[in-house]
Amino acid sequence: MTNSPLAGSPFVARQSKDLLIEQVPLSTLTTTYGTPLFVYSKAAMLSALAAYQRGFAGRNARICYAMKANSSLAVLQVFAQAGCGFDIVSGGELARVIAAGGDPGKVIFSGVGKTRAEMQQALRAGIACFNVESEAELEVLSEVAHALEMRAPVSIRVNPNVDAKTHPYISTGLKDNKFGVAHERALQTYQRAAQLHGLEVVGIDCHIGSQITDVSPYLDAMDRVLDLVDAIERSGITLKHIDFGGGLGIDYNMPVDNELPPSADDLWRALLAKLDARGYGQRQLMIEPGRSLVGNAGVCLTTVEYLKPGELKNFCIVDAAMNDVPRPAMYEAFHQITPLALRDTESVVYDVVGPVCESGDWLGRDRSLAVEAGDVLAILSTGAYCMAMASNYNTRGRAAEVLVDGNKWHLIRRRETAQDLMACESLIPNTP
Repeated sequence: MTNSPLAGSPFVARQSKDLLIEQVPLSTLTTTYGTPLFVYSKAAMLSALAAYQRGFAGRNARICYAMKANSSLAVLQVFAQAGCGFDIVSGGELARVIAAGGDPGKVIFSGVGKTRAEMQQALRAGIACFNVESEAELEVLSEVAHALEMRAPVSIRVNPNVDAKTHPYISTGLKDNKFGVAHERALQTYQRAAQLHGLEVVGIDCHIGSQITDVSPYLDAMDRVLDLVDAIERSGITLKHIDFGGGLGIDYNMPVDNELPPSADDLWRALLAKLDARGYGQRQLMIEPGRSLVGNAGVCLTTVEYLKPGELKNFCIVDAAMNDVPRPAMYEAFHQITPLALRDTESVVYDVVGPVCESGDWLGRDRSLAVEAGDVLAILSTGAYCMAMASNYNTRGRAAEVLVDGNKWHLIRRRETAQDLMACESLIPNTP
């Protein structure tokens, strides 16, 4: 098996005219389970995690998987068994961590809109820390914890006003973003937190965005956060840990302007050198990687239904849609698309589109493909922010999911049926 230059992961490769993930032919999985179908490589996830583990070797660090990237139970189970904690943004995600065998004591709870019920749930579960994102949230969390006769461990998410140079929808560290407390108000906010009886200040948090491909925004943010640590601790408040968030990008293998992110171990080598130089190298560290752990571990398989030539555009209509792979419609994001079986025929330039009744339902534009109706395409680098953001628009059941481990595979989610989608609904009583 030779490594495929088409995918951002060495665990997706071609053998002759077939595409394999680890040692399993993808055509075998489509024959067994149909399409659309998400397939994930366990080895790819653990390999991506290993880069972070190498970067933190010898350090007091905790890797908390940002599960919003992909929250399927079996994916969480892989990371829990590898010793990871979890970064959550809802009570539902906390329930998933526990169901997957994760340790609530390694959970950090982020997000700007935590409800009182979610706070109570997390306190009772014994999570490690709340990443608080506003001064109002501090007051409510203290009140909730005090009513339970508990103290909530908190860090404050600081917005450092650093441009991560990424898509505006996934930028989180600028002044006009909804996330975190402004850098200028962080010291006052910490002083207020220290006064509240329902809180225990344990750390500081920063997260500047997603799909970041450059080290410099991380270095800029680290300097601003460490300046705050200096000021906070001079005021008499001790911070046990520093959380530098996540956001490292992956290689989507774009045809032009493909900015390659640094590897996780190279990134943290640079960041730890700065941390050591500032005198904080022995402090407990937390990070929240998501996309970089799962993005290139997944492919979405889809069947060509029709080829529709047009005067201005040719369309390759497939059975996957924007409800399965939402990133192109949401961000105009690029995913490489390749047939499972290679044909010895001339390629045609197509827009690859789905059956959803929206003009925004496209998966790839201007793709050169040699395909016929009935062929299966692989949409690459779909392990992150695809199944996790999938919907049932047009009453479409969500896809099945398979996890591959070497030459074995496991169905980790069956395909949804129309009956599944209507199970929570009720008709009103008939009236005369």
